[in-house]
Amino acid sequence: MSSSSAAPRRRTRAMLPLWGAVPVAALAGWLMDLSYPSVSAWILAFPAVALLLLALIGRRAGGALLVGFVYGAVFFFLLVSWTSRYLGVIPWAALALLEAALTALAVILITLAYRWLPRAVPGAVGRLGLLPAVVGSLWVGRELLLGSFPYTGFPWARLGMTQSESPWATLSSWVGVSGLSFLMVFAVAMLIESVRLRLWRRPLLLIAPAATVIVLLVTPAFPTTDAGTMRIGAVQGNGPTGYFDEREPYAIVDAQTKATEPLYGQDMDLLVWPEGGLGGDPFQDQSLARRMTLIANRADAPLLANAATARGDEFFNTSMVWMPDGSADQTHDKRYPVPFGEYVPNRDFYFAIVPDLIGLIGREYSHGTNAPLVDVDGVKVGLAICFDVIYDDVISEGVHGGAQVLVFQTNNADFRGTDENLQQLAFARMRAIETGRSVVNVSTVGTSQTIAPNGQTPAALTADEAGPRLYDVELRSGLTAGVVVGPWVQQILLWGGLGALLFGWWRARRAG
Repeated sequence: MSSSSAAPRRRTRAMLPLWGAVPVAALAGWLMDLSYPSVSAWILAFPAVALLLLALIGRRAGGALLVGFVYGAVFFFLLVSWTSRYLGVIPWAALALLEAALTALAVILITLAYRWLPRAVPGAVGRLGLLPAVVGSLWVGRELLLGSFPYTGFPWARLGMTQSESPWATLSSWVGVSGLSFLMVFAVAMLIESVRLRLWRRPLLLIAPAATVIVLLVTPAFPTTDAGTMRIGAVQGNGPTGYFDEREPYAIVDAQTKATEPLYGQDMDLLVWPEGGLGGDPFQDQSLARRMTLIANRADAPLLANAATARGDEFFNTSMVWMPDGSADQTHDKRYPVPFGEYVPNRDFYFAIVPDLIGLIGREYSHGTNAPLVDVDGVKVGLAICFDVIYDDVISEGVHGGAQVLVFQTNNADFRGTDENLQQLAFARMRAIETGRSVVNVSTVGTSQTIAPNGQTPAALTADEAGPRLYDVELRSGLTAGVVVGPWVQQILLWGGLGALLFGWWRARRAG
């Protein structure tokens, strides 16, 4: 038979016409936002994934680009609306549109997977196993792209982070947060293929999808070892710590000091203040340094505090352990200062575009290089300052370094009345479950919580409430599988997904 008379290659038909796929993608973005706090309807993450995949199946590249952009725009404009709280529409729109554009480009690969893989590996094995695995891997690849580019990325919106209050959360202790994202997409994609293959007509083939979901739901948390307790006092001062708050000299430290007073005379191993809880640099301000020494003595415990510090020509967001004798030899600098919040990359370029906004960011914080770990009387404490909680390497380095408890210091004053603090708290809860460690999350203005290794919250202070909380925090040793294999899972999924996609393209071409 001549090539001209050969049968044309079959292309997967679109599940939805483009005019229907676009509003479905918008609905998926809205449902995905609802799965995050403050609504925290974690179950909606699953239909959100399903709707987006249905809108992508059978699309050409241009249609997939539009579908992905609409999904990303709706999702990110809603999720990070708190960025407009003080700085207005421009930063909010810039971040949301950038993330939407990157999402649009990345989901084209998912569309190609639906086009090539069923032709490359036809049959139940390919449709129920390989295809969902590749789709899940490409989803994680998209999350890794957004979490590392541009600059230091924005890994705020990973799918696994929606599950902090769900039965699926324990899976993060086995495969990490990215691995949880993969399993969620894998399960949804397998369900979609089960319906497309009409497996209800072949009940035996339904066993694999049903068994997969059941096993994932009943998997217990990876065990860690009880290492005793540590009595930690955490103080939420509710002071004027916002960027535009009016304040008198020492007003911030005054608020923190007053809220700390009920803890004086209590038996305590460590006193924790939030990010920005000093309002000045104690290494430059002797009056502030004396105040901290006095507080550490009255509390009869080291004070873990945080401030903007200067070293030579550089500024750092620094946490320090201030001892009752006035020494502070242990410090940790924030690893990932926020672009356009704590520093401006390519300042001259952006200043030429929006000089008024860029001019507000006067101080350029440098990236820290020291370990996110301090030692308090023989107990290793892992640290993460504010948004560093979303970066895997910061958390992993602390736990690998022997941290038996995690302390997250944050300042949410610029986002009062928004979902930002609750979203960050959910991520802190996922870190507790993923690492098998207690987390002490302390904010300047709330909400501050102590989170147990199983994700439960035994102690909390609500937003805009000044005061302390004192709790015997569980210490844990040993590494979860999620901490050990999590980085490897990310790399396997990233390169495995891309490799399988290329394999599918090659086999699909040969299959004709």
